[in-house]
Amino acid sequence: MGASLNRVVPALPLPEAGWTRSTDVVVVGTGAAGLMTAVALADAGRAVTVVTKGDLGDGSTAWAQGGLAAVLGPDDDADLHVQDTLVAGAGLCDEGAVRTLVDEAPAAIARLRELGALLDLDAAGRPALTREGGHSRDRIVHAGGDASGAEVTRTLAAALRARGVEVLQRTVALDALRSADGRVVGLRVAGVQDGALVDAGDLLARAVVLATGGYGQVYAASSNPAGATGDGLALALRAGAEVADVEMVQFHPTVLWSGPNAEGQQALISEAVRGEGALLVDAAGRRIMLGAHPLADLAPRDVVSATIAAHLRATGDEHVFLDASHLGAGFVARRFPGISRACAAAGFDLGREPVPVAPAAHYSCGGVVADLDGRTTVPGLHAVGEVACTGIQGANRLASNSITEGLVAALRCAALLADELPPAVAPVAAVGPTGAIGPAARAAITAAATRHAGVARDADGLTELLGVLTALPRLAPDGVLDCAAVETTALHTVATLLASAALARTESRGCHRRLDHPATRPEWQVRLVHRLDRSGHVHTRTDAVRTLAAAQVVA
Repeated sequence: MGASLNRVVPALPLPEAGWTRSTDVVVVGTGAAGLMTAVALADAGRAVTVVTKGDLGDGSTAWAQGGLAAVLGPDDDADLHVQDTLVAGAGLCDEGAVRTLVDEAPAAIARLRELGALLDLDAAGRPALTREGGHSRDRIVHAGGDASGAEVTRTLAAALRARGVEVLQRTVALDALRSADGRVVGLRVAGVQDGALVDAGDLLARAVVLATGGYGQVYAASSNPAGATGDGLALALRAGAEVADVEMVQFHPTVLWSGPNAEGQQALISEAVRGEGALLVDAAGRRIMLGAHPLADLAPRDVVSATIAAHLRATGDEHVFLDASHLGAGFVARRFPGISRACAAAGFDLGREPVPVAPAAHYSCGGVVADLDGRTTVPGLHAVGEVACTGIQGANRLASNSITEGLVAALRCAALLADELPPAVAPVAAVGPTGAIGPAARAAITAAATRHAGVARDADGLTELLGVLTALPRLAPDGVLDCAAVETTALHTVATLLASAALARTESRGCHRRLDHPATRPEWQVRLVHRLDRSGHVHTRTDAVRTLAAAQVVA
């Protein structure tokens, strides 16, 4: 593959800094991972400044319906949760990281409850547990029936406010500031006012924690909010960090179908609806998942999405149906009040009739290479939550492991930074080429990614996608960098990595399905890792997946 097809913006043309401030730690993002990191750091006595592109609590967490996975039931154990995660991850999970997550998940949820989270309880006053796809036991903790993420966000945002942590809202992180030896020592940030960048300045810090979420908005239709444009991943790459597994984008199989040309954030119908017994059927009422997987409608998400996509290709239909009518209208309304309202707003009664659904982009399994303590390959730069690639999600995330991972990683990262912070170091002026992709290119990026890098892919389409991305014009030298250009540049970076990795991986595994290479190949049980040089060329290598035995040998 020609290097010219793997070239992205190496640095943004930054506005001049009009001010400089110092803090111990800057946390970027206010989803579960970012909020818990900031709260825990404040409790440890660290000075923290939080930066969020939108308002406090904006992000994907607030939209999460299903819940948090943890071993809490009497018939469950850690080995089962680990095994379910490894099976869903299709050979790309870091088993050591998975075991750490499973072991520490109950304590993370207990900490959330200590902070005031109102979880749904059973008759005995214990967290009520339900099941989602890929889980062999009931182990999903939820709140408000189907409003788990909103309750997590409410709890942590309130805790942050109570601790008086400084929050810079409607402020975008542009690029990292680095010391002479390459350590990240802060961020150039700017306020966002009617889309324009204003009041730019330098936030100097002894550590930077990225908790910016995923990149679902690289597709035209996604369950993600509008801000999920991959800003943190692109910033980390430009700062010298490695990223991996970008081709592993999970498509949620049951997003409410809103038409053939749906764009933007789409209404999600939680996997927990199928966990309670809802079924996927075609227009004639025939079940889609029977025979496709031993768990049928509760198969892992990649299997369900791929099965639906294959059915749509074979029949020419635009969607299938989710049928929960046999569960009873009263039960559905009580258990899933938010989803019922969303369906009603679209003209459907979830408790009384099948509703149309189709897969849509949902979760970014790939991200900035990091361990569960948040450490990346660049000193001073940390990443937690969906922006990070810890090896837990592998090639396909097990349902409801995401907020759990965000909380566990946040607590571990905060504990690390409470004990270990390097002294403050002054940044040096950045050198090298800069650029940006103008906002007008965003529609072309998302249209091409949707067409060629969706649930099913092939070499011809991925090559065409790379051609589209390469041909997009850069912002003119006298052009003004605004928030839309920052986001479009990030989407271009993400799409380039996604397309090049998906083209290189000549197999089907987890979320990555190649029509021209349908088999899973053992030689591809490797991670594709990317880094950027100063001219913007992306360099890719393969890394072996760390098994628990390998991790013990290294230790």
